[in-house]
Amino acid sequence: MLFKMIQLTVIDREGHEKELEVAEAENENLMETLKGFDYDMRATCGGLALCADCHCLILKGQDQLSDPQDEELMTLETRPDAQNNSRLACQLKMNYKLDGVLLQLTNYAN
Repeated sequence: MLFKMIQLTVIDREGHEKELEVAEAENENLMETLKGFDYDMRATCGGLALCADCHCLILKGQDQLSDPQDEELMTLETRPDAQNNSRLACQLKMNYKLDGVLLQLTNYAN
């Protein structure tokens, strides 16, 4: 099976912007991928959409992503800084829908 290369842009917590090229991997999520690129991803809950440590803002491409599920929405409600474009990186699969996305990592809630 051939995997498509995904281009996405990440703004880290210090405001540095970097373009990444990543192979599509349906069984991996964005949080795991970012950890692989040495981004600080605390991920206290291990990717179960419980801690919101991987909270990010989708600055471009939100309309091409799958809608968040109830678990993600409930966890995002615990973040006072959550916005309409907030997502949890652990809930975004590394697939073609992320191609062209611009996201910004947010500070940890605590």
